[in-house]
Amino acid sequence: QVQLVESGGGLVQSGGSLRLSCAASGSIFTINAMGWYRQPPGNQRELVASITSGGSTDYADSVKGRFTISRDNAKNTVYLQMNSLKPEDTAVYLCFCYAMADSRSRYFEKHWGQGTQVTVSS
Repeated sequence: QVQLVESGGGLVQSGGSLRLSCAASGSIFTINAMGWYRQPPGNQRELVASITSGGSTDYADSVKGRFTISRDNAKNTVYLQMNSLKPEDTAVYLCFCYAMADSRSRYFEKHWGQGTQVTVSS
């Protein structure tokens, strides 16, 4: 099974920074994309940022210019550098990846981490 382990969440003041990390491990043949969703309290889950194996990135409009996603393919790890944090960034941040378990797989399967809490105080 594919496992995703997040780290780096915590409490930070408005305007501060955090860097989230997510490492994938387990039965992995290849990963074509990794990224982050977030789920604010009482709200729906939303896509924050993603990055493909080739390095193409996408960001939610709300975080463009403030967040940067990066990836270390050799370590199957994705990072999210979050700068100029705002209270509205407060959420559980969940890592995801699309992975094939072995060379005979036909499709990528989406996997989720457990989530890490990010709280931004005003």
